Amino acid sequence: MFENTKAFSGFSVDDIPAAKQFYNQVLGIPVTEANGMLRLHIAGGTEILVYPKGPAHRAATFTILNFPVTDIEATVKQLKERGVAFEQLPGVGEDGINRSGGPLIAWFKDPAGNWLSVIQE
Repeated sequence: MFENTKAFSGFSVDDIPAAKQFYNQVLGIPVTEANGMLRLHIAGGTEILVYPKGPAHRAATFTILNFPVTDIEATVKQLKERGVAFEQLPGVGEDGINRSGGPLIAWFKDPAGNWLSVIQE
């Protein structure tokens, strides 16, 4: 039924201008805006919808976007230089990277409190 449908994912934020600045200026993702919503244009032609929910927004309590990287240490360092704060969870080192098993991963949040990660390929 949907084998030829170009599906896409989306998530809510409480402040579209703050989300636009973060995803475009901090993370470097191409962003377009229309009808009060954003589209994140990620590699491979995929788009992710970011829509406003205002005060009704509740941040996701799980990772909504994972960004695979080839050098997690360098990426974490660059993001910290851009003001990104990494979550300090059990198993996470001082550098913000989880080294307690599985792939190397570091979690951070967008301005709306949604969980994101960089993960070593």
